[in-house]
Amino acid sequence: QAQLVESGGGLVQAGDSLRLSCAASRLTFSNYAMGWFRQAPGQEREFVAVITWNGGSAYYADSVKGRFTISRDNAKNTVYLQMNSLKPEDTAVYYCAADKRRYYSTTSYRANEYEYWGQGTQVTVSS
Repeated sequence: QAQLVESGGGLVQAGDSLRLSCAASRLTFSNYAMGWFRQAPGQEREFVAVITWNGGSAYYADSVKGRFTISRDNAKNTVYLQMNSLKPEDTAVYYCAADKRRYYSTTSYRANEYEYWGQGTQVTVSS
């Protein structure tokens, strides 16, 4: 079935940047809005960002707005998360997810709105 594979995580210092990638396969990529979520140890999974099927619009959690940028390349079946000015509180496992609804909505922050999930990639930001 559909597969999402994240990459690009790692250990960085506060203030550094990372770009996460999520490669999708076995699905029609342009039929999905794509989101990023993250989960820190002992915490609930939280919404980070979502982008519409054609990359026309994006929505971000307040905690990352102005620092993170989501983008997608439908020709490559890949969604990206550019993370700048990283903070220790950004430390988490980051997951990409596919939403068949194609556009974001007031419910796009809900993890259960997404049909497919990747396995996650660890981002650790040291101070």
